[in-house]
Amino acid sequence: MDIANLYHSAKSLYSARVDFQELLNEAVGNRKLIRALGYTVSSGEEEEKEFYMALNKMGLEIRSKELQTFSSGKQKGNMDMEIAIEAMAMAPKLDVIILGSGDGDFSGLANYLKSTGCLFEVIAFGKSTSSKLIESVDRFVDMDRDVQRFTRARGRSIVSKVIGNRR
Repeated sequence: MDIANLYHSAKSLYSARVDFQELLNEAVGNRKLIRALGYTVSSGEEEEKEFYMALNKMGLEIRSKELQTFSSGKQKGNMDMEIAIEAMAMAPKLDVIILGSGDGDFSGLANYLKSTGCLFEVIAFGKSTSSKLIESVDRFVDMDRDVQRFTRARGRSIVSKVIGNRR
């Protein structure tokens, strides 16, 4: 799971939080879960630690690194390389790898994993998922199709937010 990608997609699209437990349930389905990894960049805030502990309790092994701050004041954090390396390392031992992210940078990873015989699936919000990524995977689960299931409201209800956007 690309925690930041999913978090920011839910926040910007629906002013909501991702229900990571529901996402994990959908991704696994009736298959056997071998490992669930969550990748994130940490700013060191106490609130983050509680969030990461909650993810860990639901079965996600958290992979984290510190947010980089440059002398210009610009900040950068990205776990794409770590996600790709670990997926490539695990692929020979697995039948399916499921990525929770809409980041188009992973289309190359999709092509590589498929060339090894490993199925590659993605679960993400379709509205913020790269079409290039969707085209390159064996299966895409669009969380936009059941927003109430995959998100929890921040303040306003999800239903009123979605309906409000249609007016």
